[in-house]
Amino acid sequence: MEIIKKIPEKGFYYHYKHDPKGDMNNYSYEYVGVALHSEERNYTVIYRPLYENDFLAPATHVVRPLDMWMGMVEKDGKTFPRFTKITDSKTIEELQKIKLEMYGE
Repeated sequence: MEIIKKIPEKGFYYHYKHDPKGDMNNYSYEYVGVALHSEERNYTVIYRPLYENDFLAPATHVVRPLDMWMGMVEKDGKTFPRFTKITDSKTIEELQKIKLEMYGE
């Protein structure tokens, strides 16, 4: 079984579809951690959206293969990370409030 060499830091992330001109929380997520699928022996990222998402209901979390989370995407001839960690303290403070409203934590 492959050993994880690099895992994301816990915190808030933007998906590459995030529109900086839109709501602060569009395509924003809280990264919760990494899980191991006990039968398939692959690593999966557990995360949850910080925006209303009808597709997700009634689930509260989303999973994605670790390789995909950590991967790069190409759009309009440019390559960039699929998810980018949010480091701005004011944005993080606002996303914490949204998380509290949505999930009560």
